[in-house]
Amino acid sequence: MIPFYEELYNRFHELHQEIEQALEALPPEVLDWKPGPEMNSICVLITHLTGAERFLIGDVIMGEPSNRNRETEFQVAGLAKQDLLDRLTTVDSYIKGAFEKMFLADLEKSRTHPRNGKQVSVSWAILHALEHSATHLGHIQLTVQLLQLPEG
Repeated sequence: MIPFYEELYNRFHELHQEIEQALEALPPEVLDWKPGPEMNSICVLITHLTGAERFLIGDVIMGEPSNRNRETEFQVAGLAKQDLLDRLTTVDSYIKGAFEKMFLADLEKSRTHPRNGKQVSVSWAILHALEHSATHLGHIQLTVQLLQLPEG
């Protein structure tokens, strides 16, 4: 793998590991808990985050359809912790495989976004996936903190 893509992959991998760490001490019954109205559970956040990563790297950049249904990501509930960890492992492996096939010149190439038909650069899709995942990692971490607040 080209060193630049190795660094990118490592950053995605680190984000996934931070999510795994956040899940470690949580009992299964809190995975569907929502901090408030119009907010998402940890189960939804991980499902959406992994769906978006696969879509942006796979569908947009690699041209490999995932048949993603974005709307259902926000309705998911009842997944076991292991299901969520498996989603992270699967997308992590997919990203690594995609980056192993890429060259630096690919960053400047244009792709048609399958959902809206707009032209986006490969570099935009990668950066958008990374920032999107980092944002949702923050949501997950805040949710875990709220779960750990003493009642009173």
